[in-house]
Amino acid sequence: MDFRQGPASAEREMHKAIRNSITANLMTVELISHTAAPESLVASAARLCYSDCGTAEIRDGFADREKAAAFVDMLLSMGHESPLEHITFTFTASGVSRALLAQLTRHRMASYSVQSQRYVKLSDFPVVTPPSVAENPEATALFAQAMEEAKQAYAKLSALVPAEDARFVLPNACGTQLIFTMNARSLLNFFRHRCCNRAQWEIRELAERMLELVTPAAPSVFRCAGAGCVTGKCPEGVKTCGFPKARIKREEKNQ
Repeated sequence: MDFRQGPASAEREMHKAIRNSITANLMTVELISHTAAPESLVASAARLCYSDCGTAEIRDGFADREKAAAFVDMLLSMGHESPLEHITFTFTASGVSRALLAQLTRHRMASYSVQSQRYVKLSDFPVVTPPSVAENPEATALFAQAMEEAKQAYAKLSALVPAEDARFVLPNACGTQLIFTMNARSLLNFFRHRCCNRAQWEIRELAERMLELVTPAAPSVFRCAGAGCVTGKCPEGVKTCGFPKARIKREEKNQ
């Protein structure tokens, strides 16, 4: 089957439209910090489990990045992922919705610092508009009206009650910003779930941007990261989207 035609092409066009919409919503994602020499640390931690050498000697042995990368490749091919927990990556994200935040924090092996709606007054809160709403004039009008009504209600309540209570009228579309940290093993799990075509559009875009950022920092760790279908059979069963990302990505690289 030619994956450049039919449903896969439609999938790419839909994904492009979503990216354009999210760009308009001003989502920004940055990798602001990560463990130094991450692949060397992973390789050293794994080697220590089976070596009678000292830690300094083991770390010196993996000072060469290519040697460390080859060892990490072997580890991942064996499914030995626990050493990945030693390396962490810290991101900032802004222009994302509270709907996204609710999904993101379900990934519990992480640390989150989020702009507080209790202590920060949001009299003119930013709004994240779903692509399906932005593409439909009638939906856009209804959405804009609902957001304006929420802003007015919040402003009135803020004059009557504490901000921690006025925030109860704020919508899922309310924009927020955060700093969060995940270890590499948690990131691989996050990417498997959230890079999938069946993931909600906003968190999928966040996940794909995060993957683009961490791959240069630890290419061997994240070489095969992504939706479950990137490395094997789709885990979604009867709910599969039918558009394997590995094949789509290979085509796009060759075009």
